[in-house]
Amino acid sequence: MAKVQIVNVEVLDNPSLFFNPFQFQITFDCIENLSDDLEWKIIYVGSAESEQHDQELDSVLVGPVPSGRHKFVFQADPPKTELIPVQDAVGVTVVIITCTYHTKEFIRVGYYVNNEYDDLELRENPPESPDFSKLTRNILDSKPRVTRFKINWDNNDEELVADENIPPDTDFANSLNHDNSSALSSCNSKAPFGQISGNVAGEVTSNDKFCNPPYENSTDSMDMRMFVE
Repeated sequence: MAKVQIVNVEVLDNPSLFFNPFQFQITFDCIENLSDDLEWKIIYVGSAESEQHDQELDSVLVGPVPSGRHKFVFQADPPKTELIPVQDAVGVTVVIITCTYHTKEFIRVGYYVNNEYDDLELRENPPESPDFSKLTRNILDSKPRVTRFKINWDNNDEELVADENIPPDTDFANSLNHDNSSALSSCNSKAPFGQISGNVAGEVTSNDKFCNPPYENSTDSMDMRMFVE
C-alpha cells in the first residue's frame, strides 16, 4: 500500500494568460511518518511527437513528512517558448505533476491544456510565428489522468509486484469515462514538517486522525503522451 495518497489537486488561476505561472493546490495524506523528502515536479509536454520537448518547470522537496493530511500550493513558471515547436504552440497539450520518494516515482497526475488565441481574428488567421503574449491557457481540471506506480517505500531489496490497473475514484476523476474528443471540445508558507525548495506557498496542515484516501490503490496507467496523439 502506498504511504502517500493524493486526496485532491485544485488548479488555481485557470483559465490564465500563457505567461502566468502554473498554480496547483495539492492535498495529500501520509499514512505514517516519512524520514526522507518527497520530490514534486511539474512537467510541460511541449510536443506529442517527442519527449525531447518536455520541460521540467519546477521541482520542490518536501519533508520529512509526518503522518496526517497536508496541503500546499505548488507554483511554477510557464514553459520556455523557444523550446516549444512552432507547430505545437497553439492547441492541446498536457501538463503533468509527479511525485517521487527515494528517486522512485509513485504517482503522476496529468491534465489536458488548451492554448488558444482570445481574439477571434487571430484564431481564424493565426500568425506564422506564434504570439504567446496573446495566448490563453485553459487547463481541463475536470479530467485528470492519474497513474500510480508501486514502489518500495522502505528502500530495501524486496522485489515488487506489477502495477495494478484500476480506474481512479470518481470523487477525484469523475469524468474519466468520457472520450478524448469530448475532452478536447471542452477546452475553450508555512512548512512545519521540513525543508522546502522551489515555488511553494500556503499552509501545510496535519491531522492526527488519518482518513482513508478516496482512491486508494487506484491506477490509470495510460501514457500521458496519448492525450494529444
